[in-house]
Amino acid sequence: MTGYSQSEEDYLEALYIIGMENKVIRVKDVAQALNVKMPSVVSAIRSLSEKGLVEKERYGHIELTTEGELVAQDVYARHQMLYAFFHEILGLSPEVAEEDACRVEHYLSPETRERLMKMVEYVRACQEDEVRFLDRFMHYVHTGKRKGPCDGCKILKKE
Repeated sequence: MTGYSQSEEDYLEALYIIGMENKVIRVKDVAQALNVKMPSVVSAIRSLSEKGLVEKERYGHIELTTEGELVAQDVYARHQMLYAFFHEILGLSPEVAEEDACRVEHYLSPETRERLMKMVEYVRACQEDEVRFLDRFMHYVHTGKRKGPCDGCKILKKE
């Protein structure tokens, strides 16, 4: 956790994503992205501005400060990593992976985040078409049955 509330992190992440897609970030864009009313966005932006995370000109566009951008990038990176873990490793649908990533991204310890990231990197770096243990895991998920003993299980049984 960054020391900011879930709501603040959600706003910062939304501002970051909108900023990557558009030259200008407007209140209306943020309201649409987060499915909230414009007065809620104005209030949140005011609070984020008081914390030095955003700058907003009256009736103008919104910009992340350097500190705000760092926090937003961290939240965005957590979200992307969790989405990859849920979708690519656990095999969840894109919709479920996205929804769960949004929920969980705010509550990870640095240690858990690092370990999950290592898992995603490890699986993505595998040179085989499919990582064998993932194939076996997905078989178990879909059937409830193990797909024969794995090499590690065979070794353990011999000892």
